[in-house]
Amino acid sequence: MAEVLVLVDHVEGKVRKTTSELLTIARRLGEPSAVFVGPGFDAAKETLARFGAEKIYRVESPEVLEHLVVPQAELLAQLVSSTSPAAVLVPSSPEGKEIAARLAVKTESGLITDAVDVQATGDGSGGVATTQSVFAGSYTVSATVTKGTPIVAVKPNSATPEEVAGAAADEVVDFTPSDAAKGAKITESKPKQATGRPELTEAAIVVSGGRGTGGDFSKVEDFADSLGAAVGASRAAVDAGWYPHTSQVGQTGKQVSPQLYVACGISGAIQHRAGMQTSKTIVAVNKDNEAPIFELVDFGVVGDLFNVLPQATEAITAAKD
Repeated sequence: MAEVLVLVDHVEGKVRKTTSELLTIARRLGEPSAVFVGPGFDAAKETLARFGAEKIYRVESPEVLEHLVVPQAELLAQLVSSTSPAAVLVPSSPEGKEIAARLAVKTESGLITDAVDVQATGDGSGGVATTQSVFAGSYTVSATVTKGTPIVAVKPNSATPEEVAGAAADEVVDFTPSDAAKGAKITESKPKQATGRPELTEAAIVVSGGRGTGGDFSKVEDFADSLGAAVGASRAAVDAGWYPHTSQVGQTGKQVSPQLYVACGISGAIQHRAGMQTSKTIVAVNKDNEAPIFELVDFGVVGDLFNVLPQATEAITAAKD
């Protein structure tokens, strides 16, 4: 069975949920092999083994992460050359997509980004079939790679992580970045200030507020906290200075695909829909019963969010107790 390389998304050994999703997808295609770059391997190994990594290629050289994405693309290209994998899976983050694009050029392979589903083709060819949501969610596209090694950037929450014990046999990779890969060096980085909420692009539940909040996100945050959800915002809300730009959901913000998305006081303009239309279940709360968002949702509540959300928060809290 051919290997499937999975680039591990982690922070000093703390493996993000996106990686466990990718390992789950990798088992559909072949034998999952994780590619771990940077410090914290001992802390990460248990998680990688728990989600089915049969092999772990690791590079601990600080040079790889001291520079931007080029060294990681070179590393993956070296592994593709030596292992001839069935596919390479990376998280569909800005960094992940750039790594994937550079890898596709280096290996002369086809690239698919923002996949929301990945399966084996089922025709015995060992190919990979993907589903994407494109053009601001207006079309669903089925695609396969026809040249080289399939390189696929997968959106978070595209699979439910499944625990299957893997051997997790680790192998240290002898790798040195080229001089060209060192052309841009990271001079400083700061950890994001902790909010106690899940990362927006990884959260299983996202609650977003828009113009209808009038700048008061307290009810949105209370409702999100009762669900253990991340908090997002529409472009109108962040442009008005009501919420940080890092929380913007939309075509010019972050694209999310949670199990549940709740839009509160958001009209549903195409710019916002492009960032959340692939969510599994969509709920809207809006006092305008003709808001475009209602054309998209699975469930809609016509009402003032300042009345609806506190009641919902109270009911959820009571159910937990």
